[in-house]
Amino acid sequence: MKRKISTLVAAGSVAVALGIGAAMQYLPFPAPKNDVIVTDAMVSDMQDVSSTPKAPLPVDAAPEAKLPSAVVNNAALKEPAPDIELPSTPAETGFTCDAELTATPAAGAMLSVLLTAPCHGSERVTLHHNGLMVTEVMQPDGTLSLDLPALAENALVIASFPDGSGAVAHAEVSSVPFYDRIVLQWRGDAGLQLHAREFDAAYFSDGHIWMGANADPKRAARGEGGFLTRIGQPDVPDALLAEIYTFPAGMTSTFGTVAITVEAEIQPSNCDRVIEAQTLEIRNGRDLRSKELTIDVPGCDSVGDFLLLKNVVEDLTIAAR
Repeated sequence: MKRKISTLVAAGSVAVALGIGAAMQYLPFPAPKNDVIVTDAMVSDMQDVSSTPKAPLPVDAAPEAKLPSAVVNNAALKEPAPDIELPSTPAETGFTCDAELTATPAAGAMLSVLLTAPCHGSERVTLHHNGLMVTEVMQPDGTLSLDLPALAENALVIASFPDGSGAVAHAEVSSVPFYDRIVLQWRGDAGLQLHAREFDAAYFSDGHIWMGANADPKRAARGEGGFLTRIGQPDVPDALLAEIYTFPAGMTSTFGTVAITVEAEIQPSNCDRVIEAQTLEIRNGRDLRSKELTIDVPGCDSVGDFLLLKNVVEDLTIAAR
């Protein structure tokens, strides 16, 4: 397969600011007004919206109106209503608006994340994990299920909703040190892509791992090669998106170099603009490192071309085991 468009090499157009620090301190760009980062203290103060009292109906409501007896004022009835014992809290009804989040370790140092929030159906939600932030959308029934690459053995995942509510989950992922992981994350329609070419693989061959390749975590769990995960909902306005490349550096018998490149498709949404992104890296079992990227995209007469950003991410060097 060959590209029908030219590739522009622009290593010098990328301004890189290195930053190494605590994972939850990473914020690649200002959060949108409706994305709220939830802290443990905020989660403990979540309000149950189902407990908000309902205003009583007017006392002159028509007697023949079919209204729930639990909310009709007795003065509106011709005869006294029978005594009804109402539940005092939403918990007694068997329904709650509390969000629940679970994270279960899976093959390839992944996390199977399940979020249940019955009062947040079809809403946007932001997931946070060790500096990684992505925007997802809840299903109409108030559930969300996805696979998230773990960036720490002691993995903490936070889900936050626009109203400030959310949930927290924790999981132990003991296999994290066996994998090298490169994260590229950005906001909005920036046209960014992460590419990995394993051991001198040509573009679009089996060893070229990108969002169009057919490689899954099981391949890495067997030590055969890497895989790429794309998370976030691009259809959501101002969404946080990410691509993550994973290679089983501690489990493979193959050695050599994995070439890592960042590419940007020049399109009407990003041409003649400056776009911002961030990389997160874990290599050889070391602590997470972050790097801020500022990319000058060429003018709109180059729409359809690709900007190849060299030397933005250091290649992976895989040693023989």
